[in-house]
Amino acid sequence: MDPYAAIRQSQKGIILAISLVVVEYVAWIIEPTLFGDVIDAFIDKAIPFTAAGFIVPLSAWIGVFLLNSGVGAFRRSFEPKLYMPLLSRMAVDVSKRGFDKGDSVSRTAGRAELMREYISFFQYRVPEFIDQAISIGGAIIALAFYDYRIALACLVVVFPLGVVTSRYATKIEAMQQSLHDIREKAYDVFSTKDVHSIEEYYAHMAESEKRIAHWGGLNFGIVRLFLLGIFLVVLYISIDIDDFTTGNIYSIVAYLWTFVTSAEYVPELLESVTSLKELNQRLRLDELGQGTI
Repeated sequence: MDPYAAIRQSQKGIILAISLVVVEYVAWIIEPTLFGDVIDAFIDKAIPFTAAGFIVPLSAWIGVFLLNSGVGAFRRSFEPKLYMPLLSRMAVDVSKRGFDKGDSVSRTAGRAELMREYISFFQYRVPEFIDQAISIGGAIIALAFYDYRIALACLVVVFPLGVVTSRYATKIEAMQQSLHDIREKAYDVFSTKDVHSIEEYYAHMAESEKRIAHWGGLNFGIVRLFLLGIFLVVLYISIDIDDFTTGNIYSIVAYLWTFVTSAEYVPELLESVTSLKELNQRLRLDELGQGTI
């Protein structure tokens, strides 16, 4: 079974949704620079509020803010109309294939429900990936315009963070397989009407999720240590070494905070990729008659 066949049928709508995401987040990453200019114009007593030196940066910031907000509002209204019918088609296709092969009701229903992971990935995770990529890359580029040393410090920390998060994704792959195995048995377990069996079912699921959470917490702590170091270095450069204006300092701190928060969120996104990768392998094995359970 190929869930991507249904996705390809909706590729024009998906491309439009992704394009809206790009526009929204590019506008968002530009905002701190423009708002920093507004702050400098506002506190410069030599520039009256009616002068072009104040009106131009204010208008530019308002325009970008409205673009970000308008595109974001439209995208959030548009996406459910695209992805919910797609989920229905994918679930029906998986169910039909399962019934044709004579799979159990539990396995078929479990597979159909797992299709929601594909939809969640495209509707939520893909925009988040784009968001983090634009945020991290855009923040580094923007910071380079203020001081190349700040951008270089952020760029250097990207590589060890990449190694840490890659190892994390490898660690949780087997745990994702175990979790999917358990979820496929849900209907069989409930059909027994045995409270003890249901209790065991949730205990096994909780155990798999606790192992994933353990590695997630460990990875989060390591990432935060790296980011603490970069935060201190960048703040020292921007505040103690360079003679920045108030607006510049606001913009730098905003971009730095964007970089930090985006970098710490990347492992969670990789977890969703790992889950989808395992689901792909599961469906491929099932198509070849090599079931995973």
